[in-house]
Parts: sequence; structure tokens; C-alpha cells
Amino acid sequence: MKRKWDSPGLSTVSASVDNGDLSSGAEFEVFLNFRGSDTRLNFTDCLYHALVKAGVRVFKDDEDIRQGEKIGDELSHAIKSSKIYVPIFSRDYASSRWCLRKLTHMVDCSSKAKDKMILPIFYDVDPEDVKLRTQLYRDALGKHEEKFGHDVPRWKEALTEVAKISGSDLKNKG
Repeated sequence: MKRKWDSPGLSTVSASVDNGDLSSGAEFEVFLNFRGSDTRLNFTDCLYHALVKAGVRVFKDDEDIRQGEKIGDELSHAIKSSKIYVPIFSRDYASSRWCLRKLTHMVDCSSKAKDKMILPIFYDVDPEDVKLRTQLYRDALGKHEEKFGHDVPRWKEALTEVAKISGSDLKNKG
């Protein structure tokens, strides 16, 4: 079954192949968090389709959130109702305040529930970049400081917390 949820400025795609049986209590098993311009048409799309083919209920944000919009009810609900969060860290991930906001929301949700987990993927970046030990993500966060200064400390904390989790390091790998 494939559904498309529409709300002003936000389009999402979710897929399920189990006729909507949600006996696990989670609406989605996996929530994919990624920088669209980096991975939407390659790695993320392949991962999404492989998971769906395997029968996994997946939420994938189909479009970037437009400037000035808040994380909508549908997106917040998808994060809260997912069991596994998969942030796909890429070179421009930290330049997106929306990726960082969603990541912070995932960290908050997973810290409050024992049945949720975060499985990071380091796509074309090193975990050291995400831990803010190199300039790559520090520079991106520095650009957010002026406009979103009050959010930046929470974003840094979420990045470094998730980067400590053992994940899949795909830098320089096929």
C-alpha cells in the first residue's frame, strides 16, 4: 500500500506492504532523515526501496520543508510513531536546519522511549565530522548561528550524541 500525505508545502511518502497491520504499535518502523540534495536520488532512494521491498514500513520525507515553516503535525507524528530512526549524514546535512531540527526531535523521542533506536549512516562523511571534530559540520553550524543561534547548541548536542552511536560508515565505499 502506498500513501501520499499532503499538507501546505510538505509532501511525504510512506509505504507499507502489510495491509496496514500495525500490531507493533508503531505506524512506521523506520524514519529516514536525510539531506535531499545530497542523497535523495541515489543512496536514500535505494535504501528506501530496499526496505519497502523487504516489507518494512518506511517514512521518507519526499520534499524539503519550505523556508519559514515549522515541522508539521504529520512529520512530528511520523517521527514519534517510528521505531527506528535512520539519519543519513552527508556532506551538506548540517547546512539544513530542517535536518538538524528533525534529528533533535528524533533524539528527544528516543531518549524518552526504550523501544526506539537511532541507527546512523555516515554517507560520504566521517563520524569525526558529525562529532564536530573537523571543520565540515562546524562551518555549517557557524552559518546558522546568526539566524538560529538559540537552536544551535541543541543541534550540536544531537549531532555529537548520535555520532557516538556505532553506525554504518559508507565513506569511500560502494
